[in-house]
Amino acid sequence: MLLDEASVTGTANIVMAAVLAKGTTTIYNAACEPYLQQLCKMLVRMGAKIDGIGSNLLTITGVESLGGTEHRILPDMIEIGSFIAMAAMNRSSITIKDVAYDELGMIPDVFRKLGVNLERRGDDIYIPEQESYVIDSFLDGSILNIADAPWPGLSPDLLSVILVTATQCKGSVLIHQKMFESRLFFVDKLIDMGAQIILCDPHRAVVVGHDHKYRLRAGNMTSPDIRAGIALLIAAMSANGTSVISNIEQIDRGYEDIDIRLNALGAKITRQ
Repeated sequence: MLLDEASVTGTANIVMAAVLAKGTTTIYNAACEPYLQQLCKMLVRMGAKIDGIGSNLLTITGVESLGGTEHRILPDMIEIGSFIAMAAMNRSSITIKDVAYDELGMIPDVFRKLGVNLERRGDDIYIPEQESYVIDSFLDGSILNIADAPWPGLSPDLLSVILVTATQCKGSVLIHQKMFESRLFFVDKLIDMGAQIILCDPHRAVVVGHDHKYRLRAGNMTSPDIRAGIALLIAAMSANGTSVISNIEQIDRGYEDIDIRLNALGAKITRQ
């Protein structure tokens, strides 16, 4: 089977069907995200025969039956990235526990490119309080370009929170959303809040950071999707005044009890 796109859900469904199918199944252009790798490793412990785990070529030899096993699921890497962004936007220090650091790929390094001096402490991430976050540039001095890509590239689900983080960093960055349509259209809400963003086209936006010299303004917003929703929530937490975000069911889909957990950290969030 050759997948047109390296779909995580598509690859997982084929793998789960193939482990009990007769004969050998080969998947080309398979997704290889840590979640997919964990599924394959769990199936192997249950008796499946899967070769190529962690690569884009999976070979599954069907078996008669599977047995039981125990498995601990990975933490949500997108939620981890969102908490890093919240700390940077509010110039706060936090420690994120049990992040499965080795499975985060390039996520920590992308935030370092925005000037966030996060530290690895065992399997935890410590984000120190900083006065300023300076965006890197390329070796030739050109503007930093952050783009999404299939794993092991940057997850497209994190581009929204990276974009909102950049609005308060020092310097400029080009955010390039390559994998999905219309994911950047929420930036008009950030512009209304005072962010300096130039939307070049449906896939690219240039962010000129305020360096925390100008705080965003509060506003009334509607969450268009999960990731844009959490980006707007991060922006609202750092803004002057009281913001209202509608359609929060989108945020709840990806961030369980987010208001309770953030209020425990010092946020002021109420549901209406």
